[in-house]
Formats: sequence, C-alpha cells, structure tokens
Amino acid sequence: MNLSLKNILLNIFFTFLSLLVFTACVNSRKVVYFNDVEDSVIPTEVKAIEPLIQKNDLLSISVSSLNPEASKIFNSPNESDAQSVNMAAGRSTSVSGYLVNSDGYIQFPILGNIKAAGLTKKQLRDEISKNLVNRKLLLDPIINIRYLNYKVTVLGEVAHPTVVNAPSEKITLLEALGLAGDLTIYAKRHNVMVIREEEGKKIVKRINLNSKDFFTSPYYYLQSNDIVYVEPDKAKVASANPARQWLPLVFSGLTVVIVAMDRLLN
Repeated sequence: MNLSLKNILLNIFFTFLSLLVFTACVNSRKVVYFNDVEDSVIPTEVKAIEPLIQKNDLLSISVSSLNPEASKIFNSPNESDAQSVNMAAGRSTSVSGYLVNSDGYIQFPILGNIKAAGLTKKQLRDEISKNLVNRKLLLDPIINIRYLNYKVTVLGEVAHPTVVNAPSEKITLLEALGLAGDLTIYAKRHNVMVIREEEGKKIVKRINLNSKDFFTSPYYYLQSNDIVYVEPDKAKVASANPARQWLPLVFSGLTVVIVAMDRLLN
C-alpha cells in the first residue's frame, strides 16, 4: 500500500477513535445525578405543600360520628362519578367518589352543592363539618378526605413515559422519575421541566438534577396533576438526523473503496 493511502486510513481510524473518546467523556459527565454533592447533611427545609383541590378531581369523603346510622347516608358517593385511575405499573382500576365538576362544586348528600375547587382538604373538611353541625344533621362529625386521582405525568427522555398514581398523596420528583424507569442516557439532567397549574395559571419551572439546590427546592415534592417533561440532549437530536445515521455507512464504504484501490494499484 502506498504512503498516501496509509495516511488516509490512519486518519479515518484516529478520527473515529477521537469521536468515541470525546463522546464517552461527555456522557460520563452528564449522566451523573448531583455531581456537586459531597458527603454532607442537608437540612430538610422543604415541606410537602398541601395542594388546592382542582376541577375534575375525584375525592373520597368519609363521614363518621357517634350515630353510625345517621352518618351512613353521607358515605354513598354518586356511582356515576366512577372514573378509571391509572396505577404506577401501567394498570388501571375503576373508583367512585365525589367528582369536582366544571364549576368547582361537589354534589354532597343532603347538603347539596359545596364549593371544593380552590380549597385545601382541611378547608373543605371544615366546611362540610360546619354545615352538618349547623343544620343539626350530625354531632361532632369526623370528616376524612382523600384524593382518588392524585397523579403526575412523566414524559420525554425516560425509559417508560407514564402517568403515575400516588395513593399516599405524597411523591417526590425522583420517585416519579424512578417509577417511569429513570432518565435515559440522552436526558438533560440539568434542565428537567415541571409544569404546574395554580389558580388558573400554568407555572413552568426548570429543575437542575445536577445541583444540590434541588433538595431545598419547592419542586422537590410534586403536586397532583403536575407534568414532568425531560428534554433530550443534542446527541439524541443529532442521532435522529438522517445524515448522521448514514455517516457510518459512508465512512465504511469509503474504507472499502480505498482498500480495493490499494490492491488494484499493487
């Protein structure tokens, strides 16, 4: 083989080798969570903020008192409010409860329409209890309220995009990502988007999972109906480019041509 062909082949080889080394170095830096966190104790300053009830929420409301028979009528939610709830493992189940309608009200037995949207569970509990006592329907009622559709949606560069149901009504961003199969190697860990609706407005927040500041962020805990979107990095976008996909084939074909020409010349 003449010297020029050898130089061409060596240049191609070292170009590929350099690309592989560079790619490996970049990926190793980007796929690490919290790479600025050393052994330390981080104060737990972030509390799970009680979310406000929203329209289309499905609530479980149970009422008890010293008179079980008088309480029984308030523990029969409308069966027409049954909805299918997605579970974390991809399963779904049908549950019935009190549906917050498009006007923000629930239809409660005897008491009729009660405003629920915009209230916390504690505020709604106090409102129902006050009405029951004022109308002399129950004495010292105990009201328990739970969400039946407490869920977050995880989309983008995760192994399994999904809707995650949280029966405990408490879930962190890391737990949601774990239930979605974790981030892929192409995910932007420094730019995870959380979309949250509050008081009729959508709030968009960018989260950096490479920073220890995340542990004290108000978005450490997710709220019901939050949407988490993980953006792909430039490597993933470039890999989807048809020209990038054909590049290895072009280089392979070029190598074959060079080898064939060398044998013919020799």
